[in-house]
Amino acid sequence: MNTEDVLIFTAAAGGGSLAEAARRLAITPMAASRRLAALEQSLGVRLMHRTTRALSLTPEGETFLPYAQALVENEEQARILLRGDDQGATGLLRVSAPVAFSTRVIAPLIPSLLDAHPLLRISLDMSDTMPDLVASGIDLAIRIARLKDSSLIARKLADNPRSIVASPSYVEKHGRPRTATELASHPCLPLHGVTHWTFVRAGIETHVRLQSRFSSTSIEGCHATCLAGAGITLLSDWNIADDIEAGRLVRIGLEDSEPETLAIWAVYPTTKLVAPKVRSFIDRLGSQLGEAKTLI
Repeated sequence: MNTEDVLIFTAAAGGGSLAEAARRLAITPMAASRRLAALEQSLGVRLMHRTTRALSLTPEGETFLPYAQALVENEEQARILLRGDDQGATGLLRVSAPVAFSTRVIAPLIPSLLDAHPLLRISLDMSDTMPDLVASGIDLAIRIARLKDSSLIARKLADNPRSIVASPSYVEKHGRPRTATELASHPCLPLHGVTHWTFVRAGIETHVRLQSRFSSTSIEGCHATCLAGAGITLLSDWNIADDIEAGRLVRIGLEDSEPETLAIWAVYPTTKLVAPKVRSFIDRLGSQLGEAKTLI
């Protein structure tokens, strides 16, 4: 498989036509068409549907695209490193992170990253789901969880302490649970599919099954509903610092246990070269979290 042929494919997919790919790569449309045909022949599949007016990916093309993009980017990065003229973070960095974390932590550091690296572009996928990094072409994902996937390389950036919180109006009307057992009798606001919360006492985990008439696919939904006074929820401390200070939420400390502390991880596929753009983002985010010790 010729990487120059792969470059034609990625350029055509990004530009929407072979003519645009040819223009970007300074070759003739006929040469671009021949190279794409050679790639399809070497792979034994058709990657694109081509007409005089439109171009679209076949299912095989959709599957192959993220791998093709990674191949092109890794080859270019290898050339830069071997030439010894590394210009720092360059190219398109695809990052996936939870919605709330993206809004409150990542977005504020984007301007300084772009200013420091003029050749860097960033695409931020704000999602509370955990995508397949290789299949989706993601360079780096931020996850707040217990990390179990051994197919990923992970760097721990910070601990992620969490708190049980409720609105003052809820506490005034329903009171505060004092123990994990009492918490089970209050309306809780979990993420969709979560049936229990984990607490720790003297190093021993306990699981509290939740009574819930509400759930959300995003932690932002749990947060907003809690602010409205519908119940109790479990949120990261960085997510509630402003609400606690302003009195919109109050922490509920349990006498017998405390919420399990998760961690903030930067993860990336083992199949990808760790490019300067990935390292620069991880280092900047790690520094940001280290400086925000009052929130994390």
